[in-house]
Amino acid sequence: MNKLLSYLSAHLFPVSVASLWLKTVLVSGFAFGLSFSSWLDPILLLISPVGPLLLAAGSSFLFSHRFRPAVLLIVMIAVTFLLYGNLLYYRFYVDFVTLPVLFQLDNVGGLSSSTVELLAPYDVLLFIDLVLVGWAIRKHPQPEWRIPKRSKIRYVSASTSVLVISLLMAFMQNPHVLKATYDREQLVKSLGLYNYQAYNILVTVNAPVSRAFTDPADIEEIEAYFSAKTPERSDLFGAAKGKNVVFVSLESTQDFVIGQKIHGEEVTPFLNELIEDSFYFSTIYNQTAQGKTSDAEFIVDTGLYPLASGSVFVRYPENTFLTLPHILDREAGYSAAVFHGNDRSFWNRDEAYKAFGYDFFFSERDYRVTEENSVNYGIKDIPFFEQSMDELADLPEPYFAKFITLTNHFPFLLSEEEQLIAPADTDIDVVNRYVTTVRYQDEALKRFFALMKERGMYEDALFVIYGDHYGISEEYEAGVHQLLGEEDTVVNHVKLQQVPLIIHLPGTDGAVIDTVGGQIDIRSTVLHLLGIPTDDFLSFSQDLFTRKNEPVIFRDGSMVTEEVISHDRLCYRADTGQQIENKQCSSHEEEIREQLELSDRLIMKDLLRFTETD
Repeated sequence: MNKLLSYLSAHLFPVSVASLWLKTVLVSGFAFGLSFSSWLDPILLLISPVGPLLLAAGSSFLFSHRFRPAVLLIVMIAVTFLLYGNLLYYRFYVDFVTLPVLFQLDNVGGLSSSTVELLAPYDVLLFIDLVLVGWAIRKHPQPEWRIPKRSKIRYVSASTSVLVISLLMAFMQNPHVLKATYDREQLVKSLGLYNYQAYNILVTVNAPVSRAFTDPADIEEIEAYFSAKTPERSDLFGAAKGKNVVFVSLESTQDFVIGQKIHGEEVTPFLNELIEDSFYFSTIYNQTAQGKTSDAEFIVDTGLYPLASGSVFVRYPENTFLTLPHILDREAGYSAAVFHGNDRSFWNRDEAYKAFGYDFFFSERDYRVTEENSVNYGIKDIPFFEQSMDELADLPEPYFAKFITLTNHFPFLLSEEEQLIAPADTDIDVVNRYVTTVRYQDEALKRFFALMKERGMYEDALFVIYGDHYGISEEYEAGVHQLLGEEDTVVNHVKLQQVPLIIHLPGTDGAVIDTVGGQIDIRSTVLHLLGIPTDDFLSFSQDLFTRKNEPVIFRDGSMVTEEVISHDRLCYRADTGQQIENKQCSSHEEEIREQLELSDRLIMKDLLRFTETD
């Protein structure tokens, strides 16, 4: 050990940089699972971290020789925690941390039971070099790093050259890499993790500058895009005219649980029964990004796509939006309320809801929350619905009320006495527990509908029930494939992104509708049933009763249609899962890029402030 520490002391700088490089390459290559599609990919994996790491470590040269070892150690700690933060985030979200997410960590759980679930024993290996270098600095005298100015200049020049070469190679591999900013995996694969983080900071900082130099002319191109589209109407247009509208957002609920049995028992017996008298849209995809539940709310309320980085609720809560509450108030005098048993500042909801036009927000402070009736992020779903009924009954009619459930949240915790179904028996504990919390959520919905009927509020309502985002991330999907008895394929992974959408209108015969759509289409579908035309709205939402076979677009630039699925820049047949030529998917690329770019411009430049939204 003494020899090792002596060696570290004598070669502190190169060893430190080498250890950071090795950790980065191993995590990027194995933990992030970045696929190689060209011969440049593995080369970029190896060289893209070198330039940023050399420059970061070289910052220690700015200090006197006494403090350089300590500064170098601080750089190592900072880089390691950035790498580890991305690793933990990727394990659940299959995504990379961005600057906006760093400012909203409290909104994604912080150091909670959710985070603990993501830790692995071998993670400690990422920190061994920090311990050894720290020990070497403390126990062994450091050689004086008296570096001539000319050597510093040469060092910076060499480091910058390596950085520039890696970037040039990235553009050789993909000349349009910076145009597809929505594809973070491709950005990380091409630019490297640290260059991507720097680029993301520049984009984030530039956003308010871009907004300041925007004028009304910037919205003309977007208005022309939407004016070319004329929505159709079905026989159901206006079928729910004048009804109160009740949304229920099902936390982390994926469509595979509908009709599913475990140990011979239904996971969602109430929803299965409700579907028989409802419009059940069986092929609806989750389109959320880093904002998860807040993204789902944003998508449904505005008919726009979420941001590629961070949440609109956190980044742009003061923007002008044309939301469901605004439209319903303007067209039919609806009041609007949100019911959510969590802290009102979570995901910055208290500020965002003001911009979205909600009149009432009932949050954790409005409920009687105890240790017994709460779990994870707030009050359990059954007492949540029970305690909400008095406030719901007092809302001015007609009303638009949105309920956001909580119990079915990762890591899916529920006491044994409240489990209404036994856990599944897959090899993945998270999946086994998921079944129990979904079953509890289903029972909570049954209780809610019973209360609506008891109070005479059921017949006058249009119910819209939808899953907000996936519950089982790719990290744990093997358990779902085992549960369903299916292969672990790309197409099956994409299909697991489907969420339930059930629209229940009392007194109306239901139907199973197989139209391929996304959460973004919920808004226009509801307005269609309420008899409110959507011709003049700047929205990408399409009525699911008349939607054509157009691509359902995801925030990363991938898409699905009835025939094909694009994922990770490859193309597959939707029915068989067979990989096919990319040209069968690439015909949609221009439309995908245009919609995502137009949506981003509407949000990031706050263009709706130049339109009539009231």
